[in-house]
Amino acid sequence: MTKRNQKQPVPRITWQAILTDPLLQQILALIVVAVGVVTLLALFRVTQGDWANAWVDLLQRWFGWGVYPVAATILLAGLLWLQHHLDRSLRWRWRPFVGAELVFFSLLALTHTIFGRGDPWGLVETGRGGGLIGWAMSVMLSIYLGWPAGVIILLALVILGLGLAFDVTAAEVKRIAGGAWGLVAGRDQKVSRPARPTTQRERPLPTRTAPSEPTPARQARPVPRPRPAAPIPIKDEPPATPQRRREFALPSIEMLNEPKGPALTDEEIRAKSLIIEKTLGQFGLPVEVAEVRVGPTVTQFGVSPGFVERSGSAGRKVRVSQISTLADDLALALAAPRIRVEAPVPGKAIVGIEVPNSHVQLVGVREVMATDKFSKLNSPLAFALGRDVAGEPVVADLSSMPHVLIAGTTGSGKSVCIKALTTCLIYNNTPDQLRLVMIDPKMVELVRFNGLPHLYGQVEIDLERVVKVLRWVALEMDDRYKKFAAVTARNLDDYNKMMKRKREPALPRMVVLIDELADLMMLAPDEVEHTLCRIAQMARATGIHLVVATQRPSTDVVTGLIKANFPARISFATVSQVDSRVVLDMPGAETLVGKGDMLYLAADAGYPVRVQGCLVSEDEVNQVVQFWREQAGPVEEQAPWEQMMRSEGHVHIESDADDDLVQRAIALVQDTGSASASLLQRKLHIGHPRAARLMQEMEELGIIGPPEAAGRTRRVIIGGGE
Repeated sequence: MTKRNQKQPVPRITWQAILTDPLLQQILALIVVAVGVVTLLALFRVTQGDWANAWVDLLQRWFGWGVYPVAATILLAGLLWLQHHLDRSLRWRWRPFVGAELVFFSLLALTHTIFGRGDPWGLVETGRGGGLIGWAMSVMLSIYLGWPAGVIILLALVILGLGLAFDVTAAEVKRIAGGAWGLVAGRDQKVSRPARPTTQRERPLPTRTAPSEPTPARQARPVPRPRPAAPIPIKDEPPATPQRRREFALPSIEMLNEPKGPALTDEEIRAKSLIIEKTLGQFGLPVEVAEVRVGPTVTQFGVSPGFVERSGSAGRKVRVSQISTLADDLALALAAPRIRVEAPVPGKAIVGIEVPNSHVQLVGVREVMATDKFSKLNSPLAFALGRDVAGEPVVADLSSMPHVLIAGTTGSGKSVCIKALTTCLIYNNTPDQLRLVMIDPKMVELVRFNGLPHLYGQVEIDLERVVKVLRWVALEMDDRYKKFAAVTARNLDDYNKMMKRKREPALPRMVVLIDELADLMMLAPDEVEHTLCRIAQMARATGIHLVVATQRPSTDVVTGLIKANFPARISFATVSQVDSRVVLDMPGAETLVGKGDMLYLAADAGYPVRVQGCLVSEDEVNQVVQFWREQAGPVEEQAPWEQMMRSEGHVHIESDADDDLVQRAIALVQDTGSASASLLQRKLHIGHPRAARLMQEMEELGIIGPPEAAGRTRRVIIGGGE
């Protein structure tokens, strides 16, 4: 009872505790934001009132023309104050703050000194000039120093304030002044050699005419060399390049060519339009060519269906399906190899008849990247696709896809599309912002990107290693999620923002490019499908994206699970309508003419768009890769999955010694009564190389017989009849 009746000490509430309360701070910040907004609205006469007008008159009397930056500063201060309490604290630095104040007040006095020589106080009365503050400083300098000296001192204060605001140090001023004096002295003496080193130190990029000068800088940067000796270099590899951020610069678009070809003439357009109307009219289908859209590869004739006359009744309109069934007759009349009928054109009351042009107009990466549509994406993973049937540029953002599946026959343009996509990515990102993982079982298409600083290791061409590379990508994805969970970040952008505030290295985005999926599915179908689907389902938030291409779009390669996780798809020319349905879930790809002619199905679109893909030549690729090689110097870093492969090799040696997998394989073939490598792959969840070795070991042990014919199961000798 005594303890319960004791009085607890009442905590004292002080003014300091009240003023430092976070909720009160947020409320005050919102009030400051509101004052800034009202001030700006009253200045521009959007709102008027007694209080608002009195407040604006007071500010104009004190600051004159400086009332506009004062109003903007009030709003900005409120927003920064609010961010300080909502999104972690901000780091305040005195140099930019003092510099901005010095520039502001000096400009007030300078404005009043220049415009108020005749009647300084008159400017104050009318709310112009520098206000009371500018008048006081101007009058004081004019009385004690005179008008010219006052102007010179105020200009010096403005320059000093700008230097403080933008953190310009004395060493930088000395270097700039020395460089300018060197250029002037070099011109006067007509000697160019002494000025050359100063000019090249100021350039952010090494020049091609002097390749020997950047060499000492590359040799003096041996930081990545001890990385392969580290036990686990995989996770720490992106943060190990903080110095590259100041050295790397993006390449110029002038490196790329701008190919052009002949366009369709007006005479050809009129002739083909007349043939279309005449051919359909002969089959009793009156139509009219309402519009023509000329593209680089095909020309789309927009046909408006007419009415079929009937005696004694109103005419019946021509059905869309009737026009679609006459595609072969139209191709015969137009002497075209094949045509595609888009019935109807989405968003328009016409039927599109796409006829191949007699001369294909090439579409370059440069001309699409230079368009406003590409720049408006404002994404580091934006890339140029090509131009549509109307000649309009078509661009896409890999971060919003977030994965893309590319299919088409040999020579239709898949590899060129991947190279164009890669070129766009390395044009917009430095190696610190983007890393690439390239898999090229064909060994001829992507190997020219070897040596690119964006690339992890080398382009993987060995099928035995590719499955392990994909496994490492999945482990990297899991590791990034653990890092996000440790700092409560939702995705890569949030994580990098937090790391930027802490001044810690950020994680780069990662794009995995696979040039041929069919070879991987033949090697280890179960593991490849499982790993790809797992990465595609979860990797978007971690900044990992997949670009997968195949020339055999059959159901055993592009399975239902893979299609479900790749909503964005690009189909080049296919052999049959069945392959088109596998990729796009609709026919149409079988009518494409090849050489970059594609159907692009966006992730948020219900119908594909016909596009002529961008062409990037071998010379352009080599030039861009060489540009990055010259900047980065010799790349001597090892692929991050090499350590994992070495550790897995030791595990396999121990598991072979244990012989547990061999015993499971023997029990399996004895239970089923037959033996094949595909059976072991399905039941034991292993790859084809391991299954083939198990078959050989069981043959040596006498469990199964020798192969009788290609593709047939083997006979079980011991235990097969039990």
